[in-house]
Amino acid sequence: MNQQSKQTIKIQVESLNFFYGNVQALFNINLSMPSKKVTAFIGPSGCGKSTFLRTLNRMNDTIDRTRIEGTISIDDRNIYGSDIDVVHLRKRVGMVFQKSNPFPKSVFENVAFGPRIHGLRNKTELYGIVEKSLVQAGLWDEVKDRLNDNALGLSGGQQQRLCIARALAVGPEILLMDEPASALDPRSTARIEDLIGDLKNDFTIIIVTHNMQQAARVSDYTAFFYEGELVEHGDTKQIFTMPKKKKTEDYITGRFG
Repeated sequence: MNQQSKQTIKIQVESLNFFYGNVQALFNINLSMPSKKVTAFIGPSGCGKSTFLRTLNRMNDTIDRTRIEGTISIDDRNIYGSDIDVVHLRKRVGMVFQKSNPFPKSVFENVAFGPRIHGLRNKTELYGIVEKSLVQAGLWDEVKDRLNDNALGLSGGQQQRLCIARALAVGPEILLMDEPASALDPRSTARIEDLIGDLKNDFTIIIVTHNMQQAARVSDYTAFFYEGELVEHGDTKQIFTMPKKKKTEDYITGRFG
């Protein structure tokens, strides 16, 4: 992990255990994620990838009878501390879901939604944020003449990039992506992957993916989860070519999962 130690660590997870009621879903997770890099979480269905992803912006808080032990620090501050404003946390840590979920509003209003919620009313500033976010999401040229059209009229790939623009509009530092391309066709998937490569210049990105080729293409670091445990974490090239754990090798070579 020498290469990573030279990076600025954005997210530090220590001794993390997570419970749904009496059922433990994550076991003693220790993981560092560097700033302005892409970290991919891989592993079979039900291994805890998405649960872990949702701990990083406290989305699991919305589920009854969940409990967490250990610490998750962003910029050396524990996000589960009693002094943390969860609304502000989720502004800093944006999320893009597996299924695109645009609001049944105009393209413009979808992207302006977050800044409006946070109190921005100036129309010129709003337009500037909407344009910038759509440019960052690689969508501006396709929708600049359709800003007042209903977002539900966009294609699936465009809707997902709109959801990325919506997440970017509130100025996050970290972007969580839960299988953002799994419902898309190959061409749209390629667009999302190219976009991730562009966005990591400005954002720390964590992506959950079932697609190992995708993880190999887009990520700098890969973490392999199995049955709620972090089996192995390291440089993506190393994980895919010289994994240190047999379980990782078995999963990557298709022996299970």
